[in-house]
Formats: sequence, structure tokens, C-alpha cells
Amino acid sequence: MKIKPYSQPIFPNNSNQGKNPHSLPYIYPEQGYEEDVNKLELRQFLGILRRRALVVVSVAIAVTTVVGTRTWNTPPLYEGQFRVLVEPITAETKVAQNFGAIVYSVLDYDTQTEVLRSPSVMDSIVKKIQAEYPEINYGSLMQNLVISRLGQTKIIEVRYQDTEPKRAEKILKYVADGYLDYSRLQRQTDVRQGIDFVKQQLPNLQERVNALQARLQKFRQEYNFIDPEQKAQELGTRISGIETQQIEANTKLNELRSLYTLLQTQLGLQPNEAIVASALSEAPRYQKLLTELQDVETKLATESVRFTEASPNIQALKEKRQRLLPLIAQETQRVIGTSISPNTVNTQRLSNQNSVRLNLTQQFVEATNQIKVLEVRNQALKRAEQLLVQEFKQMPIRARQYTDLQRELKVTTESLLRFLSTRENLEIEAAQKATPWQLIAAPSQIYPLSPDKYRNLILGVVAGLLLGTGAAWLAEMLDNVFHSAEDLKNQTGMPLLGVVPFSKALKKLAAGETSEANALLLPEGESAAIAQDNKLYSRYNASQFVESFRSLYTNIRLLTTDMPIQSLVISSSTPAEGKTVISIHLAQAAAAMGQRVLLVDADLRRPQIHKRLDVPNMRGLTNLISSEDLDFHEVIQNCPEEENLYIMTAGQIPPDPTRLLSSEKMQALMAEFQSAFDLVIYDTPPLVGFADASILATPTDGVILVVGLGKADRYPLMQALDTLRISGTPVLGLVANGVKSYTTRWRDTYDRYYKVDRTTPQQLTTDG
Repeated sequence: MKIKPYSQPIFPNNSNQGKNPHSLPYIYPEQGYEEDVNKLELRQFLGILRRRALVVVSVAIAVTTVVGTRTWNTPPLYEGQFRVLVEPITAETKVAQNFGAIVYSVLDYDTQTEVLRSPSVMDSIVKKIQAEYPEINYGSLMQNLVISRLGQTKIIEVRYQDTEPKRAEKILKYVADGYLDYSRLQRQTDVRQGIDFVKQQLPNLQERVNALQARLQKFRQEYNFIDPEQKAQELGTRISGIETQQIEANTKLNELRSLYTLLQTQLGLQPNEAIVASALSEAPRYQKLLTELQDVETKLATESVRFTEASPNIQALKEKRQRLLPLIAQETQRVIGTSISPNTVNTQRLSNQNSVRLNLTQQFVEATNQIKVLEVRNQALKRAEQLLVQEFKQMPIRARQYTDLQRELKVTTESLLRFLSTRENLEIEAAQKATPWQLIAAPSQIYPLSPDKYRNLILGVVAGLLLGTGAAWLAEMLDNVFHSAEDLKNQTGMPLLGVVPFSKALKKLAAGETSEANALLLPEGESAAIAQDNKLYSRYNASQFVESFRSLYTNIRLLTTDMPIQSLVISSSTPAEGKTVISIHLAQAAAAMGQRVLLVDADLRRPQIHKRLDVPNMRGLTNLISSEDLDFHEVIQNCPEEENLYIMTAGQIPPDPTRLLSSEKMQALMAEFQSAFDLVIYDTPPLVGFADASILATPTDGVILVVGLGKADRYPLMQALDTLRISGTPVLGLVANGVKSYTTRWRDTYDRYYKVDRTTPQQLTTDG
């Protein structure tokens, strides 16, 4: 089982990033994970089988027992068979050769086998069998009788199974005789029935072919094409031509609209005014009357300077002007016609046109007319294009109908030809002698069929192992506990800083079976037990358990290159995963390597360090936080077994541990611890359900999560990782605790490197 690693920015919004130069950037696993059972490594698979060996063995034994019991209690079954040649070996006959044709087999073997099993054929055979074996009926006979074609040959094989070999042999003989009698009767009528059937079908096929040809002819005439593909190409060409004409018409229309806009801007006229101006400019009578009106207007202006309004000259000119105005209006109406009202245009403004303006006016009128013509042409082209496109879209439907008609005609024609050929072949076959079936293998050999005890027993063992493996796999899928370091690393995607092997002595210590509480602090704690073998002696006073913590501390030191890690928090997702033991032995390993180490029991809910190390817990961390004048040197205790290891117990359990640990006094104390010691290790409560570890991890260089293999559930661990991600707490890595398989491999390497046979002391120098 593998889990997809989280993708998360490095320390998003981490307030501790600026305070902690040692905080390592680590990409947390993303929320949720996805199991991929198809990519499980062989090593993990073998580990599953080893852990679930009891399930595999139990299922295998149960399945093998059931199979063996059924096999031994099953009565033996015997089987016999016979074979019948139902057609001549060669289908070519002398009659066929004379006609120059070859007759092939037309026997439907599937149908023939069903006919042989039918009651109409089997009733006479069953009656003969019942005369000797009354217990046999049609149902029981058919249940054990198998009729099949032998491969692709012209042979039918008949097999029968029975618990008595003699009865099976006699029943097969009755069946063989019955089938041979059936063939003699059947062969005389089959060919003639086939010829009659073909003759009955031929008129219908010929009529159908004629009808399909007529439908195809009518279809071509209705849609006026021979080939739908050719018609589609023609429509496509016409559509392309219309599109080209539309492009040309639109281009010319755009040009004329541009000219129309330019001339309208220059003349300042509307289309109606331009028409009127052009018409009036070419009307001589209107121009003459207009000239007279202008002369009257000129004289009136001149005389009005010399005379008063009451002067006869002024009155005469006004009367003349009044006479000319109706004449001009009447002439204007005659020239422009009734389509344009004189009141809508200023005729006097449009009357005086010079040659240039008159030419532009005529161009304006022509452009207006051409625009209307092109617009009408575009509409006609669009309608034509729509019709052609609609017809073009119908072509696939017509092409499909045409193809269906052709295909149907082709199939019907082929059927007609096939029936004609069949009729000729049947007539040739009718001319030759009807050859009955031949019995080529008599029912004489009866052999035992089942049960094959040894084969079934082997298959039962194999099936049991497969089912046991499946049951083990299912149990593993339903198990949410981490069992190996590889499983832990693959599913979390986090770095594995250390692997601590399983220790029986540590298990006894946790159970209280030994009084030497601090025995595991010494390197000799486990090496002495290993060296009890008289044939081995130790070259180095250490054990794989102690060496695992030295390797763990070395990995922690190598996490950063700029500054060493000075403080860290050790926690777990749930209780009883070994975080206290890891804290103690990690502190001892660091102290043994020359570091001044302070081990702080920050688990103010259930402190364990003073019990594990057998030290007094009169005053501790809670007293130091609560007291104002107490110095931390007065609370720290020196470990008697390791001079560089200092211990601070938890002290009295407070009513609210979280409040004490989040106080400013605790923050100040942590800074003093870090400045006074090379390494400060805080043993804290579990992360899930408590905020203590997250609070203490903020001023430190990071958190190390201890995962107890065989105990830790993956869901609380993922929840703990989510808690650290939300708080922005840096995670240094994981420690796998209690690895049994790793202990075995490690012990082999350890024994080979550190221990040698007493009988060959020269290996001390050669194995170096």
C-alpha cells in the first residue's frame, strides 16, 4: 500500500521560520491519501505473508481438508465413447466430376447434434435400454450423454458417463446402433427435401431482387442523380461559386457604400434631394421661371431702397412674384412627380447647381441605385445558397438510403446466386447413392474418469494457498496499522531518521518484570545477552539497539550544515508508541557522543521519565514554571550513568498543563535551556487530542514523531501531521519503533561485523 505524498508550500505563513534558523524545510503530505494496491513491492508482499502466516495456513488447511474429504467420498465415474463418420471422406464424386463441379459439405453439425439428442430420435433407443435397465429414462440418459463434433472433421463423437463400466458399455452400443438406423432412414429423404426447399425459395428471392432494382431506379429518378458522391461534389462546387459571387458583391457593395458616404458628406444632400436636384437642373421651363423669380427678387430689393412699401412699383413687383411662385411650384411638382412631396425638399436650394456639383449629384444618385441593386442581388444569392446548403445537407441521408438499397440488393442477389448453386449441388448429390453413416470407433474401451484423488489433493493445496493468500491480503487491507519501516515511509512520504529494533528486554521493562530500570541505558544491556553463546565473543561492547540510537542522533546532526540542532520535541500521534523510551535513549546516545544533553519531561499529564530512570520527582518543570525565584540548575538532576546527561522531571502534575506550557515563563526557560546545553530534548504528550507538543515545538528546531510499528494507526498519524501543518511546526522526520524484521537483518550484519567464532581467532585481522 502506497500513499501519494502531500504537495504543500514550505512553511506557509510560518511565524517560527524567522525565529528558528535550524527549522528544516519539509513538504508535508497533502490531506488525504490514496492506496495503490497494484504497486506493492515484493518485499512488502512477503512481509504481509509472514505477518498473516496463520491466516494463510488456516485457510489452506481448511480448503485442502474439504477438497480431500469430498474427493475420497465421491464414488468413481467411468466414461466410454464411440465415433461415427457422418459424411464421405471426400465430397467429390464421379457424378460431380462428370458435371465439372465439386460438392462441399453442407451439414450443420450443431443442428445435427441437437437432433440426435431430441426425443424423436432417442425414444426408440431408450425403450431398448429400459428393457435391460429399467432405471434408465430419457432424462437420466441425456444428463450423462455428450454429443459433439470432433474438431473440424466429419466425425461425431458420443461419450457416456456411468458409475458402472459394464452398463456404460451396453448403453453406448444401444445408442450407436440407434444412430446408424437413423442415418439410413434420414439419408433417403434429406436430399429431396433440400431440393424442394430451394425451389420454394427461388421465386421469392427473384421477386425481391426485381423489387429492389425497381426501388433503386425510382430513387435515382426522384433525386436526379446516378451517384450520390458525384451529386454532392456538384452541389459543393455550386455552393463555392455562390460564395465567390457573394464575396464579389459584398466587396463592390462596400465600395459603393464608401462612395455614397463620401458624396453625401460633400454634397450635404439626402438621396431624395439629390434626385430632385438632378431633375430640376435638367428642366428648362423650371429654370426659366426660377430665373424670372430671381430677377423679380433683385428688382424688388433694388426698388425697396428707393420707394416705400405703398409705392406702385413695389406692389407691382410683389404681385409678379406672387404669380411666379405658384407656377414654380406647379412646374416642380410636374418635374419630380408625385413620389416626392415638394414640401419635404427645398427646391430653391437645389435649383442652382454648377457643373461640378451637378456631376457629383449624378454620381450620388447612381451610387444609391447601385447599392439597392447589389443588396437585392445579395439577398437572392443568400436564398440560393440556403437552398443549395439544405440540399447538400440532405445528401448524406440520400447517400445512406442509396447505399442501403445497393447493399440490400447485393445481399439478395448473392442469396439468389447461392440458392441457385445449392440447387445444382443438391441435384448432383441426388444423382449419387446415399451413403449411410459409418461406425469408425466402437464403444469398447471404458476407462475411469473421476475422481483423480492425487490431482484433486494437489489442486486443493494450491487453491487453499491462493485463498489463504487472498484472505491474508484482505486482512492486510482492513488493517490500518503500520507494520514495517518501508510501509511507514512509503505511505507518509516523510524522511525516516531512525529505525529502532524490537527489544524483548524493553518489553519486560515496560511490563515491570525487571527491577533494573536503567539497564537499557548501558551499551552492555543487550550485547551481554547476545554474547551468551559460548562459540562467539564480542569485539565491541555495543548492541544493535544502542547503535540504532547513535545512528538516529547522527542523522539528526546531519540534517543541517550551517548550525547544529540544539532543541527538539519528541512526540507521537497516540499514547504507548515508545516516545519516552526514544527520548531517553536518544539523550543517552547524544551524551555518549560528547554532547551536553538536557532531557526535559514535558509530559505534564502522564510523566514517565522519572519512573524509567528511577530518579526522584520532588521538584521539576512545573515547580520551575510556577516559582519566581527558583533557578533551573536547582531542579536539574545529573544522570549517574552518563556524566553529560542531565534530567529535568515533570514535577507535580498541574490542573492545566497547557496553560503552563504556553506561558511566557516557559518560553524564557526554553531559551535558557538552549543556551546552557548543546542539546535539549522535550518528551511531550501525544499530538492527537493535546496541544502541548505543538506549543513546545514552536520555539524549538522541530518535532520528531515516534511511530510504534504494530501499534500506530495511520489515521491518527495523518491527523497529527495535519495538526503540525496547520500550526506551521517544522517536522524533522519520523522514527520507526519496534521493527522486528529489521532487527533480524540488523542482527545478522551486527554479528558478522562485531562477533567472530572463538575457534577461528585469526578472522579478527582478516575481516577488519
